[in-house]
Amino acid sequence: MLSGYYLAARQLEFFAGRFGSGPSTDALADALSIAQHHDAVSGTQRQHVAADYAMRLSIGYKEAEKVVSSSLAALTGSKLNSMHTDPVPQFQQCPLLNISYCPPSEANLSDARSLVIIAYNPLGWKREEVIRIPVSSDDLVVLDSNGREIESQILPLSNVSLLTINFHTKAYLGTSASSLARYWLAFSASVPPLGFSTYAVSGAKMSEPRSFSSSVYTPDKGNGKTFEVGQGNLQLLYSANEGKLTRYTNRRNSVTSLAEQSYSYYTGYNGTDRVFQASGAYVFRPNNSFSIKPEGQVTSVVIRGPLLDEVHQQLNAWLYQVTRVYKGKEHAEIEFTIGPIPVDDGFGKEIIAQISTGLNTNKTFYTDSNGRDFIKRIRDYRADWDVEVHQPIAGNYYPINLGIYLEDETTEVSVLVDRAVGGSSLVDGQIELMLHRRLLNDDSRGVGEALNEEVCVLDSCKGLMVQGKYYLRIDPRGEGAKWRRKFGQEVYSPLLLAFSEEEGNNWMSSHITTFSAIDHSYSLPDNIALITLQELENGRVLLRLAHLYETGEDKDNSGVTSVEVKKLFPEKKVVKVREMSLSGNQERIEMEKKRLKWKVQFDQEDEEEIPSVRGGPVDPVELVVQLAPMEIRTFIIHFSYDNHDDDDDDDDLLLFAS
Repeated sequence: MLSGYYLAARQLEFFAGRFGSGPSTDALADALSIAQHHDAVSGTQRQHVAADYAMRLSIGYKEAEKVVSSSLAALTGSKLNSMHTDPVPQFQQCPLLNISYCPPSEANLSDARSLVIIAYNPLGWKREEVIRIPVSSDDLVVLDSNGREIESQILPLSNVSLLTINFHTKAYLGTSASSLARYWLAFSASVPPLGFSTYAVSGAKMSEPRSFSSSVYTPDKGNGKTFEVGQGNLQLLYSANEGKLTRYTNRRNSVTSLAEQSYSYYTGYNGTDRVFQASGAYVFRPNNSFSIKPEGQVTSVVIRGPLLDEVHQQLNAWLYQVTRVYKGKEHAEIEFTIGPIPVDDGFGKEIIAQISTGLNTNKTFYTDSNGRDFIKRIRDYRADWDVEVHQPIAGNYYPINLGIYLEDETTEVSVLVDRAVGGSSLVDGQIELMLHRRLLNDDSRGVGEALNEEVCVLDSCKGLMVQGKYYLRIDPRGEGAKWRRKFGQEVYSPLLLAFSEEEGNNWMSSHITTFSAIDHSYSLPDNIALITLQELENGRVLLRLAHLYETGEDKDNSGVTSVEVKKLFPEKKVVKVREMSLSGNQERIEMEKKRLKWKVQFDQEDEEEIPSVRGGPVDPVELVVQLAPMEIRTFIIHFSYDNHDDDDDDDDLLLFAS
């Protein structure tokens, strides 16, 4: 997730201006660049190398965190006159929010103090989301950027979360950190494109309304009994006895589908058979598969409220799951906490989640390629050669960075992930994701270590725990791409949260509470992502735009789309635009001159080569950039400062067609 954080930090660095010798995002950029090494991406490095990657990323994050804090302090500013000496706000962030640890949000707000939350949106369109933060009190009120009270919900913090906080804060911070969190506070946020909104949380006074306390109950069990969660368009039906999901219903588009979600694990070969190949960091070689059966009957705890419902399930001692359904959303969010994986039986294990439906998919499924285009996969088949299947499981696994989906004649089932995982569809109508691995033997491919990571506190070490999320949605066929593309961007670039504290409750009247860097009447089209906005030397800016859809992927969003560059920089005068190569290190027109022209031979049976569609030349006056499906275009933007044009070797506006 640091890539998404870096994208946001770099934007804020540009909006507030780089501060000479002060902190910058460069250290994080360097660390992320090193982490693009294939061993870092695939996890095939030795443990001390993994620790070095983590150290570099941590150092880079700490520096970028200072950039974010100082930039937000400058952008929130003071609405009061220049004679008023308003103290510069100090913003804190919560890198361990994923394990429910956030000291600034856990502060005691009973003494007329308020918690100020800045939610920054790095995407080019407005977002409506539910923000969840850990808090120490259940007697709170939330105000929006206009000082109006908004609906909020209090949810209890699970015992699993409390145990995770206590162990991992010691492991990651090196000291015992006493967390005061006992609840989650959830509230709806509306954040403008490339901008922020402000929210204030304070203790509720006796006469004030306060956050809604969620109802918590355990469904009655009995033959045929069910329970349902979801108060908006999406509703999930569960079996009360087994705690299993059985049906997915979207009332808006009338989709109703059988759906079941379960966990299993593969035991890995230990390398002592006749092939002498163990399952390890490089090689996935499963031996047997086993369903993860609950230790006794599963007890489902249901939490209901006006913003979201949750279903908590402890499936065994090392597997905990929370399923969330947000009232305003049409997908299910499944959060898993897995580990430490037990290996005292002498077998390494590879943990999978399975989502089963009734779709007739005829061995076919689709996985993303580096988060961009989706590639058609057919089980036990390769289009380019006659494949001999020796490993029917591993031979059908593919990397998944964004998502995987299935379709039949009427329906699409999509699953998006919050991290790179492996996945497949080994049974028609079923999606499988690899979520965690712990193996006891080296696979003899160069690492020289077993994939058996541990987390240690002093002399106490235990196997690695992972906590992550995946997201499920079912649509009529042909309608799933909109959600996959737009929500996929929101997963990659979550809202950036920063926290400050103030005495009283006058922040909204004394500071800038909403901000958008682009024209207030404009937002990027739904099919366009701003993937780079970076300040270079002399105030120039590197701008990189990407079309999110493939040709024919969606009836509304797969065409050539235009972006108005002037409206991305409403407070600046653009005087020059140079189109660059994708990497931004040479002008595109020069790159095209040096480009190799490949001779391609086609068999007579093959169709003629279809020329690629590309965006046209940029209008030198209107400065409108066109992007065709899957196209990425890179520009260096020059601005005029103090009525003097940016000096450059070229006097004319350089605009290059794709």
